[in-house]
Amino acid sequence: MTTDLDIREPRAVLRRDLGSHELINGFIGFLFSCTGPVAVILAVGQGAGLSAGVVASWVSAVFCLNGVLTIIASRWSLQPMVYFWTIPGTVVVGQAMSAGTAWPEVVGGFVLAAVLLMALALTRQVDRVMHLLPMPIVMAMVAGVFLRFGTDLVLAVDRDLAIAGPMVLAFVAVSAIPKVARWLPAVLVALAIGAVAVSLADRPAVEVAGRWVIDPVWTTPVFTGSAFVELTIPLLVTVLVVQNGQGMAVLRAAGHDPRMNQVTGWCGVTSLIAAPFGGVSTCLAGPTNALVTASGERHRHYAGAIWCGVLAIGFGLLAPGMVRVITTMPEAYVAALGGLAMLKPLQGAFQSAFSGPHVTGALVTFLVTVADITVFNIGSAFWGLVVGVAVSLLLDRDSRRGRNSPNSMEKS
Repeated sequence: MTTDLDIREPRAVLRRDLGSHELINGFIGFLFSCTGPVAVILAVGQGAGLSAGVVASWVSAVFCLNGVLTIIASRWSLQPMVYFWTIPGTVVVGQAMSAGTAWPEVVGGFVLAAVLLMALALTRQVDRVMHLLPMPIVMAMVAGVFLRFGTDLVLAVDRDLAIAGPMVLAFVAVSAIPKVARWLPAVLVALAIGAVAVSLADRPAVEVAGRWVIDPVWTTPVFTGSAFVELTIPLLVTVLVVQNGQGMAVLRAAGHDPRMNQVTGWCGVTSLIAAPFGGVSTCLAGPTNALVTASGERHRHYAGAIWCGVLAIGFGLLAPGMVRVITTMPEAYVAALGGLAMLKPLQGAFQSAFSGPHVTGALVTFLVTVADITVFNIGSAFWGLVVGVAVSLLLDRDSRRGRNSPNSMEKS
């Protein structure tokens, strides 16, 4: 219901809507984004041999710039529009670098992905592109690139039980009580318990001294065909189909009506600005938007998103110190934290990949991706998609036909 106050005093309306309930929702969404997803960036950066300064610049870029975008988009549309970065795309970065792609080439892949996102938004063909790849095939590729985080978690427990063991136990204990997990993210508890375990163990001291304020590191992009195929294309797929598709579904389920072309355009612009500073592609954050819209009045959900954006900017400004502390932790700490953060996404990827049609193609996609092969200097994420789609077209015809038959519709 629109009131005279809404029309005459938009600033007063914003101040009214930025209430304590919206602050709590925004804070919970922020906590999710600054724990598990950050752990994934740190694990990928550490595995790829990136310097702490480059990783800190990456974290600063994705938090500060996406925080600004979240505030602008949410205030302008009066809808919750929390933007962060693609987690599957982050994992693909690590896979590409393990296959020999240099960091400047990775940044070039980021730039090309941003340009293509903007071009798609301008052509208004985003929905058509999103339907070119079957979701089960895409999610099988995602499951394949996520799997390493799960196995690294198991190896961390095996190799350093004193550090990883308490983290796993804390994660399980909080997750077992849904009411507690709703307000206290299990990954955050695991992070804190792990820090206590490190402090009690006889390990090298964690490095706290040094620069804490934002220190952007510019990387001049280098454009190569191999990086375009093995990084840019998977980034586009994960942003458009996996991340933005999920984010749109979450917001529509909460009663909001975001526009896909606008969302894609904002992702492209912000990704282009963030890329030279190491920022992976921007996307509409499904889980965070779900947390922001979990409770409260629907017309005030946008205020929770604004709070989340403000907190994100604050975290991004302090990223160098945060990254330095975590990266000087024992290797098992980072591996366990990243693995615990990826358990739910990994579970969701498996369920989406193998619970419908295209099962054979999804299985082949998963196997090719996990095999981590490199052909023509192109990594397995791309080949998994190519081979999986081809196999599905040949071998999954009956399952798709059965899925769409009148009898199957009656049974469902």
